[in-house]
Amino acid sequence: MSPFTPALRLHDRYVLRERIGLGGMSEVWRADDEVLHRPVAVKALAGQLAADPQLRAVIQREARAAARLTHPHVTQVYDYGEATLDSGVVVPYLVMELVEGQTLADRLVGGPLAWPDAVRTAGQVAGALAAAHRIGVVHRDVKPANVMLTETGAKVLDFGIAAPAGPHPVTGQTGALLMGTPAYFAPERLDPGPANPAGDVYALGVLLYRSLTGRAPLPVRSWDDVLDVRRNRPAVPPLRVPGLPPEVGDLVLACLAVDPQRRPTAARLAERLGAGRPVDPPTAILPTVAPEAHPPTLIERSPAAASRPVPPARPVAPPRPAVSSNRLLGLLVAGAVVLLLAVVGSLVWGDGSGTPPAAAPTAGPSTGAAEPPAP
Repeated sequence: MSPFTPALRLHDRYVLRERIGLGGMSEVWRADDEVLHRPVAVKALAGQLAADPQLRAVIQREARAAARLTHPHVTQVYDYGEATLDSGVVVPYLVMELVEGQTLADRLVGGPLAWPDAVRTAGQVAGALAAAHRIGVVHRDVKPANVMLTETGAKVLDFGIAAPAGPHPVTGQTGALLMGTPAYFAPERLDPGPANPAGDVYALGVLLYRSLTGRAPLPVRSWDDVLDVRRNRPAVPPLRVPGLPPEVGDLVLACLAVDPQRRPTAARLAERLGAGRPVDPPTAILPTVAPEAHPPTLIERSPAAASRPVPPARPVAPPRPAVSSNRLLGLLVAGAVVLLLAVVGSLVWGDGSGTPPAAAPTAGPSTGAAEPPAP
């Protein structure tokens, strides 16, 4: 049974509306922030799990890990609080950015993605993981259900089992080491030790492989299967996707290497897969600086992109010659001089009475009207 109900007010600020997600450990509610007047997502432990102090620490750890991240492909954390219900149970909750879209897991139910979309999504996830790794946070549960597809790109969700990277003592029971999803679980994580960013890279390789083919690279469905992979080291079938650049296939296999030292970093993956490139350039209102040149990504270097026809340039009409002010002034002065000469000539050629002399007869037929003298 959920510890929360609709219309429940938290911290005299957040009013719950409806539950929009339910997982094995947590549930997510759509709520209204009545202080800032915006919709938010409230995440809390599901059912009786809220009474477990160790699991309450999981939610608090997620809040601290995600609050340190500022990245366009990471769900932003707004607030953390603890609600005391009428039963006396203390329920920790996390207030986050409300992300509208579809999870990658739901999208893959309909089949694999087109390879450019799969590569672009994986590059954005790699960029989010690289930002987390830079501040020493390892996600440890990268999978399609924790990637939301939105209008602005992929968003990485759920840092609930995130852990600090680097050497530190491991506490807790052995079962805590198996938190995650078996199909995306790196084999070296079976050993006690600190969280390693290479484990996130392995999970991202599985995610990209499945996005491209619609299936996991290895038949891993349980923790026993993870042990078999660690013991037998089966070969991953090569990718056979029409149009996929060979470099992408090599990167995926490198991410799935059993030896974590042979895997690329998340930052390297983000660079190779073209993370952070906008789909459409923003409309410029003020003068902007020319964008910095980047090496072509694997999508841009693909044969499909190279064979794309380039539309012919439109002919530009030559500009009309502009009349300068000096030239216009000169034309006016010349006209005035000509007019003045005509007046002076009529006075000089006249007989004193103001009447011009008669024109000489012409050889042609006369019309009866005298032609004016030429200036």
